[in-house]
Amino acid sequence: MNNFNKLAQQQENTQGDAMDVVCRGGGGITIVAVHGIQGTRASWQSLTEALGEQVRWVLPNLRGRAQAFRGHGSDDYSLEAFAAEIAKVIACYVTTPRYVLAGWSMGVSVTLATMDLLRKQGVPLPQALILMSGSPVLQQTSWFHATEHGALLEEITAREQRLGLRDAADRDAVAWTWQSISRSDQRSLLPEMDLPVLIVHGSDDEDSPYAHAQLLEQGLPHARLCTIEHAMHSILTQNTARVAEEMRVFLSDIPTLRSPYEK
Repeated sequence: MNNFNKLAQQQENTQGDAMDVVCRGGGGITIVAVHGIQGTRASWQSLTEALGEQVRWVLPNLRGRAQAFRGHGSDDYSLEAFAAEIAKVIACYVTTPRYVLAGWSMGVSVTLATMDLLRKQGVPLPQALILMSGSPVLQQTSWFHATEHGALLEEITAREQRLGLRDAADRDAVAWTWQSISRSDQRSLLPEMDLPVLIVHGSDDEDSPYAHAQLLEQGLPHARLCTIEHAMHSILTQNTARVAEEMRVFLSDIPTLRSPYEK
């Protein structure tokens, strides 16, 4: 994994050196898990507990959350900025080729941007992706409607309460993030991602409509779509057991993620 050192050196001067990362579990597979626009790594807590010691989790807080770097405007919260941070997290905390990149909600968009960056940098890619409740074309979603900062903050507060988010992100950071990423369209990136992908999506997702999961499935060369009937956006907490089971099955089917001692 010497190429990870190369990436670490390339990311040393990335704006916002302060990272806020914890690692949990001791399994042979590492999952780098990226949370959504309003959450923190606490969004993954139920799932990390459900999978127990089967996985080593690398859980960053994205910029503007908890102790991570805090920006001062929308320019600091682009998908490219988030991707550079996750690439740095991978360089600093992933020590095995047996790793997976996972994203929920906006974390899907960050994951796609990170994959594009890693490919351009020529460093080791993950063995698989797990994409949950996300969209490859945020400009076709309607997470928020307001454009004026004060009104946008009101919408952010209401959505935070509706989703029941744990340790919600700083609301100014959320507003700046949405102003930066809301016009993004990543569909052109999908055909380049030549690796196994698990898509998990609720049929009644109110924030990333089910059609967006189908766009991911259609655009990715090796995607498997798991539909949770009647589930909404917050599948990490509301459908934890089902999500955990789908992940177990998916990960066990990928030969490159198996231990050398497994038959």
